Amino acid sequence: MSISSETMGPSLTQEILSYLGLANETAAWGTLGTLRTFLSFSVDKDVQRLLKAITGQGVDHSAIVDVLTNRSREQRQLISRAFQERTQQDLLKSLQAALSGNLERIVVALLQPTAYFDAQELKTALKGSGSAKDVVMEILATRAPSRLQDCLTVYKHNFQVEAEEDIKCETRGILQDLLLALAKGGRETYSGIIDYNLTEQDVQALQQAEGPSTREPWVLIFTQRNPEHLIRVFDQYQQCAGQELEEAIRNLFHGDVQVALLSLVSVIRNTPLYFADKLHQALQETEPNYQALMRILISRSETDLLSIRAEFKKKFGKSLYSSLQDAVKGDCRSALLALCRAEDI
Repeated sequence: MSISSETMGPSLTQEILSYLGLANETAAWGTLGTLRTFLSFSVDKDVQRLLKAITGQGVDHSAIVDVLTNRSREQRQLISRAFQERTQQDLLKSLQAALSGNLERIVVALLQPTAYFDAQELKTALKGSGSAKDVVMEILATRAPSRLQDCLTVYKHNFQVEAEEDIKCETRGILQDLLLALAKGGRETYSGIIDYNLTEQDVQALQQAEGPSTREPWVLIFTQRNPEHLIRVFDQYQQCAGQELEEAIRNLFHGDVQVALLSLVSVIRNTPLYFADKLHQALQETEPNYQALMRILISRSETDLLSIRAEFKKKFGKSLYSSLQDAVKGDCRSALLALCRAEDI
């Protein structure tokens, strides 16, 4: 889902870039991801370095992490193909044999095509417990339309079933309706024209919809309207009802449905802040939720992780990098820190 211009305006962009000393170099930066195309890329050198890291005396974890967390996903795919051609070995399988635990899981996720990574995460979440359904919402609501369609295509190919069928089997009620609507990818695009009448109609429809017996407006409005329009709906709802839409959701819905609707509102209001909250939650658990940390840092590293870092620091008063340093243990620590990239002062 794209970030609305009202929640991710130039001021925040400039703030993020200023943290990095790049406020006047936006053209050179070109992305709000922490991981960019490596300009001095040499596929042969990377293949040789990885081969040496695997076959040398002891596995060189730092060399593996350094290569894979400093190349774009396209460059990592080129490395995989070149490794196969030059050694007649599969790079992914070779690294899996050399590694274990969370570092192995990170390396697998880094080397998989994006659609394969998303499809596996979606499958795992759909087959998981109730709390895992929030991951389904995360994937369906935050992936760009083309990326989501690629994910669903791979899902069908790999698991011999449509994702929609698994959604129907694993969920019910409003949650099922929401997820199926998001999977269809029918959200309107912003035309640049503000429809004040439609805003008023949507606000009235939400005010009149008081729970499961009148769930259609919640599903239709939340999954079909463009984010720019929805921000206006949320603001006008508060003016008319005297409470934020999130408070109304907490009063009207419960369980997984409440979580799903609140997540969707958060994504629409400010996608980077949504992910900052999820990362903070993953780090606050007794044992860090490594799967959530890996999924978010890897999936957002080439899109908006700088924005997420800025929102994290603004809300929690501590940088994401420092938070990871303090909470994460084990051999995956260096990889997660490398994906985060740097400290925010």
